[in-house]
Amino acid sequence: MPDYSLVDIDVLAFVVIPIVLVAALAWGIAVASRRTGEPYNATRRALTVVLSAGVWMTTTWVAAASGVLRRWEATPPPFTLLVVGVVLLAFLIAFSGYGRRLAIGLPLWTLVAVQGFRLPLELAMHGMYERGIMPEQMSYSGRNFDVLTGATAIFVAALARGTRAPRWVVTAWNVAGLALLINVVTIAIVSTPRFAYFGADRLNVWVTYPPFVWLPAVMVVAALAGHLLILRAQRVPDDVVR
Repeated sequence: MPDYSLVDIDVLAFVVIPIVLVAALAWGIAVASRRTGEPYNATRRALTVVLSAGVWMTTTWVAAASGVLRRWEATPPPFTLLVVGVVLLAFLIAFSGYGRRLAIGLPLWTLVAVQGFRLPLELAMHGMYERGIMPEQMSYSGRNFDVLTGATAIFVAALARGTRAPRWVVTAWNVAGLALLINVVTIAIVSTPRFAYFGADRLNVWVTYPPFVWLPAVMVVAALAGHLLILRAQRVPDDVVR
C-alpha cells in the first residue's frame, strides 16, 4: 500500500464527503419530520442520525486502522462482514420509519440531487488510481462507470424539479444508477485477495485502510439507500405531502 496523506485533496475527499452525507441525512430527517407534521421530534431524530453515524464511522475506522479488515485468511474474512453490514444498513435506512419520512417528506428531486456526490467521489477515486493506491478496474479508466450517475444526477434532479419530468425518466436513471453501483461493488469484491479476479497485482485492499474504509461504510451505503429511497418515493401518491 503506497504512502498517502490526509493533506492530499483527493484523500481528504474520503473524509469530507462522508461527513457531508451524514449532515445531509440529518438535515433531511429534520425537514421531513417537520413537513410530515412531527416537528417536535425533528431535532431528536436528527441528533439520533448524527450519533448513530458517528458510532458506525468510528467503529469502521478503528477496524481499518487496527488491521482487522485485512485478515483475509479468516473464514469468513472480516471484510465480508463489513459488506453485509453495508447492505443491511442501506436497507434499514431506506425501509425504516426514517426512510418513510424521507420518501414522503422530501421532494423527489432532492433525493436524486444527493446522488451527485458520486461525481467528486469518482474523481477522487481516479486520483487514487493515479497514485497507485487503487487498482485500475475500480476507476473510470477501467471498468467503473459510476461517474455517469454522479454527472447526470443534478441534470435529472433539475428536470424533476423544473419541468416535472415524467416518472419514467427518473425511474430509468435510478435503475441505471443502481446497476452501475452494483457493477462497481461487484468489481471491488472480486478484486479482494480472496478472489483476486483481476490478478495479484491489481488487488482491492485500499478500502481496508482509513479513511478509505468510509467508501463502502458510508458512501456506498448512501448510494444504495438513495436509490432505494427514490424507488420508495415514486410509489407515494402525488397528493401526499412532499
